[in-house]
Amino acid sequence: MIELHSYLFFIGAVVLLVVAPGPDMVYMLTRTIAEGRKAGIVAAIGINVGAYVHVIAAILGISAILATSSIAFTTLKWMGACYLIWIGIQAMMSKAGPLQLDKHNHTRLPLKTIFWQGFWSDVLNPKVAIFFLAFLPQFIDAGSPNRTWQLLLLGITCNIIAICINMLIVYFASAATMRLRRNQRLANWLNKAMGAVFIALGIRLASEKL
Repeated sequence: MIELHSYLFFIGAVVLLVVAPGPDMVYMLTRTIAEGRKAGIVAAIGINVGAYVHVIAAILGISAILATSSIAFTTLKWMGACYLIWIGIQAMMSKAGPLQLDKHNHTRLPLKTIFWQGFWSDVLNPKVAIFFLAFLPQFIDAGSPNRTWQLLLLGITCNIIAICINMLIVYFASAATMRLRRNQRLANWLNKAMGAVFIALGIRLASEKL
C-alpha cells in the first residue's frame, strides 16, 4: 500500500500543479469570461474527463512495464525522476508573467462544444501524457501485488483535486481570483513552489533503494 506521508506529499504536489497557470487554465477562464460561470464549469469538466484518458493510458503503460521487467520499471522511474527534476529546474528559473487570456476568443459557443474543446485540448496535449507517466510511478510500491490499484488511486485522487480546484477558480474568476491570476509576483511564486516540489521528488527517489 501507499504510505501515508507519500500520499500526502502527492496531494500537495497535485495542488501546486493545478493552481499553477497553464493552457487548461487559460481555456477555462476564457470561456468563463466569454459566457459566464456555467460555460467555465463545462470547460473544467471537459478538461477533467480528458485527464482520465491520460490516467488510464499511464496505468496501462506502467502496468505493462511492471509485468515485463522490474529493471524496466526501475529505468522508467529514473527517467521519470530526471524529467520531473528538469521541469522543476525550468520552473524555478523561469520568470512567469501574468496569465494571458485570449482576448479574441470571446464568441459564444454551445456548452457541448465547450465540453469537447476542453476534452480534446487536454487529451491531445502530449506534455500531460508524459507528465502522468513520469509522475505516478514515483509514489507506488513496485514490489506490492496491488500496484495497479495504487496507480488508479493516485490518478483518481489527482483528478478529483483538479476538478474541485478548477470549480472554485471558475466560481471566483469574475472577482478576486482573476486579479490574482494576473499578478506577476504570484505567478512567479507558484512556478518556484511547483519547481521545488518536483526537484524534491527527484531527490526523494535518488535517496531510495530501488
